[in-house]
Amino acid sequence: MTKPSAPRAPKIPTIRSFHGREFVDDYEWMRDKDKALEFLNASNTHAEESMAHLGTLSQNLYDEVLSRIHETDMSLPSRGRGYWYFFRIEKGENYGRICRVPAGEGWIPPQVQRDSALPGEQVIFDLEKESEGQEFFSLGAAAVTDSGRYLAYSLDVEGNERYTLRIRDLSTGEDLDDVLENISSGCTWVGEEYIFYETVDDAWRPDSVWRHRVGTPRSEDVRVFHEPDERFWVGVGLSVSDKYLLIGCSSKVTSEYYYLPADDPEGEFRLIREREEGVDYDLTHAVVGGEDMWIVTHNKLSPNYSCGLSPVGKPLDLGEELMAHSDEARITGAAAYRDFLLLGRMENGLAKSYVKRGEGDWELLHIGDEELSSTSISGGSLWEAPVFRAYYTTYTNTPAIYAVDVKTDEKTLLKQEKVRGGYDPSQYESRRLWVPTPDGKKIPVSIVQRRDLDPDVPHPTHMTGYGAYEVSSGPAFSSARVSLLDRGIRFVEVHVRGGGEMGRLWYDNGKGLNKKHTFEDFITVADYLIDHGYTTPAMLGASGGSAGGLLMGAVANMGGDRFKAIRADVPFVDPLTSMLKPELPLTVTEWDEWGDPYHEADVYDYMASYAPYENVEAKPYPNILATTSLNDTRVLYVEPAKWIAKLREVATAGEFLLRTEMVAGHGGVSGRYDAIRRSREDAAWLVNQITGLTK
Repeated sequence: MTKPSAPRAPKIPTIRSFHGREFVDDYEWMRDKDKALEFLNASNTHAEESMAHLGTLSQNLYDEVLSRIHETDMSLPSRGRGYWYFFRIEKGENYGRICRVPAGEGWIPPQVQRDSALPGEQVIFDLEKESEGQEFFSLGAAAVTDSGRYLAYSLDVEGNERYTLRIRDLSTGEDLDDVLENISSGCTWVGEEYIFYETVDDAWRPDSVWRHRVGTPRSEDVRVFHEPDERFWVGVGLSVSDKYLLIGCSSKVTSEYYYLPADDPEGEFRLIREREEGVDYDLTHAVVGGEDMWIVTHNKLSPNYSCGLSPVGKPLDLGEELMAHSDEARITGAAAYRDFLLLGRMENGLAKSYVKRGEGDWELLHIGDEELSSTSISGGSLWEAPVFRAYYTTYTNTPAIYAVDVKTDEKTLLKQEKVRGGYDPSQYESRRLWVPTPDGKKIPVSIVQRRDLDPDVPHPTHMTGYGAYEVSSGPAFSSARVSLLDRGIRFVEVHVRGGGEMGRLWYDNGKGLNKKHTFEDFITVADYLIDHGYTTPAMLGASGGSAGGLLMGAVANMGGDRFKAIRADVPFVDPLTSMLKPELPLTVTEWDEWGDPYHEADVYDYMASYAPYENVEAKPYPNILATTSLNDTRVLYVEPAKWIAKLREVATAGEFLLRTEMVAGHGGVSGRYDAIRRSREDAAWLVNQITGLTK
């Protein structure tokens, strides 16, 4: 079969000059959407033609996903004041609906019933109906007052994360006259009368908190907080106790909080602790010994954080340790309820959870014995809850959700889905490798495969990674992944530096002027897999999205000869150009993550040495599929568009495909079935590349 010719973009040079360095950018003109559309549309046509032979494979992958999931489904109900809330969706629907039933005295939720309504079930928001006529549809806020009367909801119908908030009277089903446009997605009720919400600046940074009184025009809303420093984002919310309203203000490395008694919503917020550069703290309200206290997690004493107590209304104490810091484990957060405290830690690359009952010691919550597993816990939204939920996840089985009684420690299994279609978890295995790096570190690597895979011969392998923002990837089940495993593909998740799997220093060693460690770690693992007979370059593929797409782009430049194919989803592949434009969404806040090349020459030089777009060379590349969305506000479409255009111009070998969603955001298309189909088409491309399969 003759492959169609890839469309080329015209070269219109512009010169970028910073710190005495010049870079000629032939494709920066694509930042103009109207001018870029011809190239984007032609590339979509080219990708469709190039992938046409994969129609059977992508359809099979799509059908297999649907065969394993419950297309008609109901979520596990969550307790609110007086009601159990849950989500219900029918076969053939894309969005479903939010429902509720009255709650009695018990704390164990109603049993999930997929095919029939629960007694007293009420639809409070029909997403399927609301989405009619919309090419894109995303629900942001869905917050109900304690009485259950009012629902505040926000919608984005373009994919640009610009939401409009409305209020629905659930006793009548009618919307009030209140309409708040161009807000951030969330909102917080205080009583039945007030809503607090955030708005954004021109760079789409949440910078202001507003108070709205129900039934009044927006022109009368009061801005209660504004953050002028462009590095800091703001957010507002109630403590679980409902006693205090909290405003958090944080950059990537520094934070600051303000509080207001919730029974005085028109009062003045008070500063809890003035920001100190590099000191990151988070807090929630607790009552200890009858006294109002802040439970604080912070990095003042250790990069891996500690957890302490500090009285409300007094200067915040970051010295006392309720749980001491550790050089080996990173405290990730804490939550307080009337009768217990919850705390999460990352230990040896896996999430662990602890419970503290009254004056007792912290107790590690134990659920299962699988080596690669994570446990997370939540007490829900009600302060007086006598139970909490534990979520036990692995790579090879669906999540198990338990209710744990605080007093008795009795565990009640609330939900663990059985995968439809005869899936047998015992036929699959996951295990951990520790791959040494040249600089003396050990990279945790998670491998998932069928148990009957012959260990003595190489197999097609799909590597993936992220490595940014201290985000930890870990054990999670995927019914879509089963299709790949059953085709003899080995799945490998690489926990590279820049993530948070091995503590704060693991993150620090993969950010800023240490960013190259992220890319080098991924290549080191690829070499290990090849050298130890797990796979070969002809059978090795990789994928990553957003910041993980930056990983893919850098790896393609630095070690592309190890891979047959790379898929980069909404990839951040032109980071230097973006970080040189303070006017763009997210740029200034991102300087703490990547460095500030706009003001600092050494950062400019370092980023220029790894940025994927700047470093495309005249050499063979792996085949690459890049995906993007025209309305993405997080990673602009222009980055993958420029990257693919330059690869087509400069590379001496390789196929370079670009698929652009014309009505979507950072997460791609919004409808359930469309999202599954699109993801399976992209998956089919990578499966075909590393296996040769077409069905």
